[in-house]
Amino acid sequence: MIMTNKKWAVKRITVNLATQEAEKLEKYCQQTGRPATDVIRELIRGLPVSDDNKEANR
Repeated sequence: MIMTNKKWAVKRITVNLATQEAEKLEKYCQQTGRPATDVIRELIRGLPVSDDNKEANR
């Protein structure tokens, strides 16, 4: 499902992290002053995605 950038199209997820992973994320957020949501969004946006999927959805 492709989410559009509209106010009513909100998708919430829960991420289960190991203690060390959660601590690392929290420490990074404290060091950078950024919220975890922004950090996770940036990481997701940087994921490589092949163009094959885009063609199949047309």
